[in-house]
Order: sequence, then structure tokens, then C-alpha cells
Amino acid sequence: MAVIKKKIWPEYFDAIESGRKTFELRLDDFDASEGDTLILEEWDPKIKKYSGRTIEKKVGFIYKFRPEKIPFWSKEEMQGQGFQIISLK
Repeated sequence: MAVIKKKIWPEYFDAIESGRKTFELRLDDFDASEGDTLILEEWDPKIKKYSGRTIEKKVGFIYKFRPEKIPFWSKEEMQGQGFQIISLK
């Protein structure tokens, strides 16, 4: 199992810390697998510094996609409507 460190902005850090945010949307520029440990390090983009706060989470289900390969909607629908990710409890 891998340990992966990633920056996270304060408002999203707070939402995860409070338990309201139970998902993470990320650019697919790194490898992650179920069971890996994701360490989210709070990063303030205004001052361009880490706060020192971290959250450690286990990686669960991962859904990787490229918008042009999604079979459910047309390109026009995706460009016009965008996406939403829904957390299930």
C-alpha cells in the first residue's frame, strides 16, 4: 500500500475534517489504489504556504474517467452542464 501526499485548500480541508466532505476530486496525474493512504496537507493558496495541518484518509473506490470517453452523455451535454459528484452515505 502506498502513501500519497497532496495539497488541499483550507475550505476543503475543513469540510473533510468536519466529516461533511467524503470524496476527493483530483487530476489523474498520480497512481492511487484502494487501500492506499492519502495524506492531505492544508495549503493556503493566498499566501502560498502549508499550514502544518494534515488529514490522513484511506483510499476507497476510485472512478477514473476522461470526459471524451464517458458513454452516458453527449459532448454538448457535458460541456453545457458540467459534472457533479455525489457522495453517498
